[in-house]
Amino acid sequence: MDRAKTEKQYESLSPFELKDKLISMSQNPQIKMMLNAGRGNPNWVAVQPREAYFLFGSFALEEAHRVMSRPWLAGSPDSKGAADRFLEFCTIHAEQNGAGFLKDAYSYVTATLGLDGDSYVGEMVDAILGDHYPTPDRVLKNTQEIVRAYLNNTMCDDDPPKGTMDLFVTEGGTAAMTYIFNTLRENGLIHPGDKIALGTPIFTPYVEIPVLNDYQLVVINVEQDENDNWQYPGEELDKLTDPCIKAFFIVNPSNPASVSMADRSLAKLAKLVKTTRKDLILLTDDVYATFVNGFKSLVAIAPRNTILVYSYSKYFGATGWRLGVIGIYEDNVMDEMIAALPEKKKKELNERYKTISTDPSKIKLIDRLVADSRAVALNHTAGLSTPQQVMMVLFSLQELLDSDSHLYKKEMQDIVHERYETLYKALGTEGPEFPFYACYYTTIDIRKLALQRYGEDFRSWMEKTHESIDFVWRLAEEKGIVLMDGGGFDAPEMSVRVSLANLFKADYAAIGKGISDLLDEYRKEWEKTR
Repeated sequence: MDRAKTEKQYESLSPFELKDKLISMSQNPQIKMMLNAGRGNPNWVAVQPREAYFLFGSFALEEAHRVMSRPWLAGSPDSKGAADRFLEFCTIHAEQNGAGFLKDAYSYVTATLGLDGDSYVGEMVDAILGDHYPTPDRVLKNTQEIVRAYLNNTMCDDDPPKGTMDLFVTEGGTAAMTYIFNTLRENGLIHPGDKIALGTPIFTPYVEIPVLNDYQLVVINVEQDENDNWQYPGEELDKLTDPCIKAFFIVNPSNPASVSMADRSLAKLAKLVKTTRKDLILLTDDVYATFVNGFKSLVAIAPRNTILVYSYSKYFGATGWRLGVIGIYEDNVMDEMIAALPEKKKKELNERYKTISTDPSKIKLIDRLVADSRAVALNHTAGLSTPQQVMMVLFSLQELLDSDSHLYKKEMQDIVHERYETLYKALGTEGPEFPFYACYYTTIDIRKLALQRYGEDFRSWMEKTHESIDFVWRLAEEKGIVLMDGGGFDAPEMSVRVSLANLFKADYAAIGKGISDLLDEYRKEWEKTR
């Protein structure tokens, strides 16, 4: 089978599945080194919170031995007096990595957030030992206060709207996505045949999930403009005035373009949901927000309509920890819409949730998410594992303690910006630069690059004579470079997504050169046809 036919077979795959094929192709003995800038798993880890985590585990075990100490086991600790013992532990171990951070974190949660010291330390001890089911199941009490403070700081530029955001901590952002789609369907907020809008290009699962048999939704693309810094034109956002569109899902900053939504678009959406589309559900996946200065989420400007999804995985180098959170303001339109459902549907839902409440009609959407995550019947064992919640707390506290100097954020930004500049310098072209660019990924439009470098005739030939995935295919096969196919994200066909997170500076120079060299090889092939 020739290459074109083989490529045609693979074009329908998700870019994440195609990636595995490209990796296998790139492992060619004639290629000295395979460079995989496909999946965006960062190659850094946040050190301070991890040092604190492992040291705090030692304190938790001391607390357990205070209650009962036998050769193979200890007891379940009591929180009474835990704060004083914890501070003494930090003093005794002051020279160990993590001790200073733990002490500063304690001061912050008690003095700034106003949490009770014994309650905070006791919760953390019990959580890190993992000796009880998560209680409350949605999120531990003090954990919610700390994570909420982190989200207010990072998602709302430290200026959150009035009201209180309820949280449900989840097994990463992917679990959050799964739970939200399922609960919206179960609770009659989306039905088969309904229209939803997607801000495209977008993280591939948001393209693939709605059309599954589970949901059978009709997708309307609200398209970013590549020629306007990947922003949403006003006429695209105007599509949301259609009352048949039930929800608008975005990734912000976007994936694969890695650009946050401009103020003009935020203002337009805020006005829309306050006037003609008060019933529009907004879902915003803001995993890359912390790479952008002064970031404002949809939850900051439209709290009543927004479901926030955030993951700690990228910023803190913690994809393996699976730490995500769903945030919904207590005062929200989704709960109002559930309350206004037809009587038949409300009776069905009361029957669904009757085993977890004497008045199931009053269960909030966020608590329905928790119940549905465990098929309702296992609601009593729902929740993110408590040791994971401790890590989430410590990651949050690092950023809150660093909120004035932003030393960690600057380090993260320096890393990805340096790689970005190296890539485009080796590519021999100017990369886009704008203040709301996260730089976690970059999208290179190969057809646009072909036009700029060799003209319209070449670009047209390349597009007409090659399959859309041919460029990423040949990059892997001939250059040992694995990138994501942009078309799979609803980005322009024959574009590529480069992760700037998981390789080192010199590798991005090699990737830029490889892209440039391969494009030149296409040019040589084209010249032979003239």
